[in-house]
Amino acid sequence: QVQLVESGGGLVQPGGSLRLSCAASGSISSIYVMGWYRQAPGKQREWVATVTSGGTTNYVESVKGRFTISRDTAKNTVYLQMNSLKPEDTAVYVCAAGRYGSGFGYWGQGTQVTVSS
Repeated sequence: QVQLVESGGGLVQPGGSLRLSCAASGSISSIYVMGWYRQAPGKQREWVATVTSGGTTNYVESVKGRFTISRDTAKNTVYLQMNSLKPEDTAVYVCAAGRYGSGFGYWGQGTQVTVSS
């Protein structure tokens, strides 16, 4: 089993920045990919970004150039640096992890991000 714990959410004004962290523990040696999803009120969960064990990153179009995902393998932690935040980025952000070829099988509890003036 893999446990994921997010932190770093909060309230920020439009144009501001936040950094989310996701600490992984448990049977993490086989984890291939980690990423972030988000879910806004009344909307479906949306994939935001992923990073593989090899360092390959991918982003949803709406956050490209504003968000950066990174992975610290020594700390078993993945980060999401969010800059130039917009009100439409408001959502619960959830960390996910998965083994190679198996999709995301592990999920965190989520952390709230609210962008408002």
